[in-house]
Order: sequence, then structure tokens, then C-alpha cells
Amino acid sequence: MFEKIYDDVKNLLSKDKTGHNMDHIDRVISLAQKFANKEKANKEIVYLIALLHDVDDYKLFGEENAKILTNSKNILQKHNIEKNIQDIVISELSQIGYSKRLDGKCPKTLEGKIVSDADMCDAIGVHGILRTFKYSLAYNEPFFDNTIFPRLDMSADEYKKQISSSSVNHTFEKLLKIKNLTLTKSGRAEAKKRHKIMVDILSNYFREEDNAAWQNYLKNYLKNQ
Repeated sequence: MFEKIYDDVKNLLSKDKTGHNMDHIDRVISLAQKFANKEKANKEIVYLIALLHDVDDYKLFGEENAKILTNSKNILQKHNIEKNIQDIVISELSQIGYSKRLDGKCPKTLEGKIVSDADMCDAIGVHGILRTFKYSLAYNEPFFDNTIFPRLDMSADEYKKQISSSSVNHTFEKLLKIKNLTLTKSGRAEAKKRHKIMVDILSNYFREEDNAAWQNYLKNYLKNQ
């Protein structure tokens, strides 16, 4: 049954070129299962939430799908998942995502929190930088534009409407904030490691660019986190 659900998700995300493909899904599932072992969570529910967490993403399928979770509901019903499990999965999917956190929403169950942490962890670290650059390429944005500094403290609506001017700006606007948004002990420990990797990448990148202004910007940014 899970293999068939996996195939349905794969078909929905097969054309993605923004970093929300099955490679991302597989990493989130793997990390979420590791967290589930440590946190003693329900692995079946964790798996389903992790597998479905992007099939109604507003960036891929539009705001309407994101609100009513059309694809998630159809898949769960199609494969006759138990009603009580469907309810939990759908409820938690409606609370997961960075823009939803900006809007004050947060997963309620341990399983939802685990998947949220796994998803956020895959948005940071080395893979986070690579995925951000892939997203930038899809929208013809550069990795770095030294003339435009990040927009910080955006609301959920502003974040959704905004397309970052560069991968580096997106890293400041979102990725470096994620460490403080994790919800489980396992997630916090992993996010801390990946956060340091991003800081090291940015620090060395600005050093190689010989750009003192951005080196100072990074130092001041980190002081205020």
C-alpha cells in the first residue's frame, strides 16, 4: 500500500525543478524516521505525513490546493487509509511549512512536529544551500547579488509573494532562522549542526569574494539571532 502511495506522490512531483522533488521527499522521510526512533513516535503516521508534505505545496499546486489539501485527501482516500489516521495526517499537513509558521500555525502531534523538523532540516545545511540555488535557477535568479541586501521580518503574506533576489538573500531571509523553529530535541540537535555549516559556507564565500560589507552583515545578523 505504501509503495502505491509513494508512486502517486512521485507522479505528482516528477516535473518539479525547484528542489521539491522525490530526492527531497526521500531525505525528509529518512530523517523523520530517525527522529521517530529517538522520540518514540508512530512511524506509520510519520511516514505518511513526510511522504505527503509537499503534494499540495502552494508554490507547486497553488493556494487553493494548499488550503484544502486536495491531493493529500485524494491519495489517502484512494488507498483506503483508516479514517482516524487520515484525520491526523490531514490535520498535521495543514500546519506544516515555513509560511504557516510565520502565520502562527504549528503541528500539534509529536509525529507532525517530527516531520516539520525533518522538512526544515532538509532546507538547511549543504542540501539547503543546493536546493536554494536550484530554486533560484528555476526563477533566473543569481546565487549572489552584492548590491541587494535581504528583507528580514516578513509576514506570511509578504514571504509568499516575495521572490528573493538571490540564493544568498533567501538564506538570510529564511534558512538561518530555521534553527530556532525546530520543535523536538532530535530536530534541534540536527538543525544546530546544519546551521553551522551554512554559516561556514557564507563566511568563506564572502571572504573569497573579498566583500567586507557582507562579512560584517553576516556577523551582525548572527549577533541578533
